Amino acid sequence: MTSSTPRIVLDPTGADRHAEHRLLRAQGSTAQVDVLGVPAWSVTDPGLLRSLLASPDVSKDARAHWPGFQDALSGWPLILWVAVENMFTAYGPEHRRLRRMVAPAFSARRVQALKPTVDDIVGRLLDDLAERPAGETVDLRAALALPLPIAVISHLMGVPPEQRPGFGATVDGVFDTTLTAEQAAANTAHLYALLDGLIAAKRAEPGDDMTSLLISVRDDEGDGSRLTDAELRDTLLLMLSAGYETTANVIDQSVTSLLTHPEQLAHIRAGRGTWEDAVEETLRHEGAVSHLPLRYAVTDIPLPDGRIIAKGEAILASYAAANRHPDWHGPDADTFDVTRVTKEHLSFGYGVHFCLGAPLARIEVAAVLRALFARFPEIGLAVPVDELRPLPSLITNGHQTLPVRLRPAPAASA
Repeated sequence: MTSSTPRIVLDPTGADRHAEHRLLRAQGSTAQVDVLGVPAWSVTDPGLLRSLLASPDVSKDARAHWPGFQDALSGWPLILWVAVENMFTAYGPEHRRLRRMVAPAFSARRVQALKPTVDDIVGRLLDDLAERPAGETVDLRAALALPLPIAVISHLMGVPPEQRPGFGATVDGVFDTTLTAEQAAANTAHLYALLDGLIAAKRAEPGDDMTSLLISVRDDEGDGSRLTDAELRDTLLLMLSAGYETTANVIDQSVTSLLTHPEQLAHIRAGRGTWEDAVEETLRHEGAVSHLPLRYAVTDIPLPDGRIIAKGEAILASYAAANRHPDWHGPDADTFDVTRVTKEHLSFGYGVHFCLGAPLARIEVAAVLRALFARFPEIGLAVPVDELRPLPSLITNGHQTLPVRLRPAPAASA
């Protein structure tokens, strides 16, 4: 991209993300954008995006394929997103090596085996909510959407209960794109300190958990395939952050969507749709991630309109804009509809980097919806929907709080 090319500056606060997505789509299949000072190609056309995500001509390895990497190290607030050393940023054989070490934890058998644990955690969280007085306003994000996924991924990773809130709050900072470079660096340092403490504890006293397994891979493998210290830390970072924040947002958005579209909730209660339908339509309509930084052109990539993404230029996967593209889902793509026949989406990515935790996330969100609306059939938002404030992020898509009333206040006596 030339310096004279006008770019759309993405809003770091995510204040009106769907208006921004419409603006991006209006530019065609791609738009040239500014991501907190870094130029990139935002890809919003679902067909082109799938093609690029599956192409060997597109890399996630910033060190190898992004000339802007060294400059970004000196002060880009999102540097952690491209500098981590794990399968999220790996390319080719390195990606296959790192993914192979983590994949067994998310096999179909292991994920199904976690379902009773998920149901138990959901039940206990709802028991706590049931003790709240009728008519009281409850922040459902803080009381349910956040605690469930951090508890589930911590169970999988062996994080002690007393450390979970600290991990959760620090991961929240990773997704906050309004932090300064200094604030982001401090948050990263704190997160790595927590990870180092977890690694030291599990080395001293291994358990039946994924952290202990990855440590054994780091320490015991002698065939050249073992994890480096940086890969170990960053793989734990990836699993904890991806297993927590994104799932919390889908819980948040699915509950919000059903409460603000009561006719859709009625479809499910009448058997015209399922809770799984609500999960998939939420992933399409209000997915957890708006934009995911970054990928890079390994070679010049010609675009359908004749333009070229030049070798080394950055590419931004704009998942949310693609998910609502009218060429994919028709003129009602902006409508939340659990009975929609085709609910395809890119919210878990596509190609070799497709999210390993997708089946577990789907189980968690469906478990919440099924149990929450059965336990509290009169649940409703405590504020008008336009008063819900988005998370301050161009990456993640959720609300700062989700105030609800689980039960109406008792009628006043005459």
